[in-house]
Amino acid sequence: MQESTSKTEKTAIVVAAFGTTYPSAVDSLLAIVRDIETSYPHTPTQLAFTSNIIRKKWHSRANDQDYRKTHPEVPEYFYNIKNVLGTLADFQDQGYKTIVVQPTHLTHGEEYLDLEAYVEGLRSIKTVREHWQPFKQIALGRPLMGTWGPQFPYPEDITKLAEALKSDVTAAQKAGATLVYMGHGNELLSTALYYELEMEMNKLYPQVKTVIGLVEGHPDFDEVLVKTKAASNKKIMLKPLMIVAGDHATNDMASDEEDSWKALLQAAGFNVTPVLEGLGNNPAVRKRFIVHLQDAATEAGIELR
Repeated sequence: MQESTSKTEKTAIVVAAFGTTYPSAVDSLLAIVRDIETSYPHTPTQLAFTSNIIRKKWHSRANDQDYRKTHPEVPEYFYNIKNVLGTLADFQDQGYKTIVVQPTHLTHGEEYLDLEAYVEGLRSIKTVREHWQPFKQIALGRPLMGTWGPQFPYPEDITKLAEALKSDVTAAQKAGATLVYMGHGNELLSTALYYELEMEMNKLYPQVKTVIGLVEGHPDFDEVLVKTKAASNKKIMLKPLMIVAGDHATNDMASDEEDSWKALLQAAGFNVTPVLEGLGNNPAVRKRFIVHLQDAATEAGIELR
């Protein structure tokens, strides 16, 4: 007996995040998901982690009842969280064949390129009978700092992100401090977008010097040190330019280890105040993800309700 097809189109949203192993940092990701669910209450939304290591870490905690009791802020599904392919497969198995995938990545870097490859691979599946294709449509939203192409010029996304970071500038100005961000970056592709964001921040907010550096790629810490010294301000507010304040923010940025950015800046004579708060905690930044999500849906002719 042949299966019958439904004429009712079922649409879903997948939020693709790198992830975090830090329970104290999950609030950033949950806030993004919550805002999307509030904007589209009739479209199911599911979070997926793109990092294999992070997923395995959560899976290893699944049977640790003491850990789970100690961290009630962690949702149940984190202990069985899947990658994007697994999450898409779950939705497809439930009859959702039209899906918008919105990444929480900052740039069109390695993680985003891999995600794009997965989506393009699934889009390419063609069955003998069209109505048995696993997916009708999969749309992919652009990262926070945009992507190349004429449809959505990336300099506009950089400007919008700089505008969303106004509250950080206000806090730094109140503290009389230089605003220093630590981003992640990568060693495989150009990280020039971060230079452009730094330029835009200093153009929009000349009252506070903003300096951006990366864990991987350029601008690196040496460049941060040169620029902070040139600013002639001994106070620094140090924040992660990352969605979550997880491992890198806690250890590489704010720890007391001698090679952390805080310690290195202190050794250079600065009074450093680390702020362990991810970009996902900023409501204005979360709105940017919703704009990108809606843009992807609109471009694909997908209705999100």
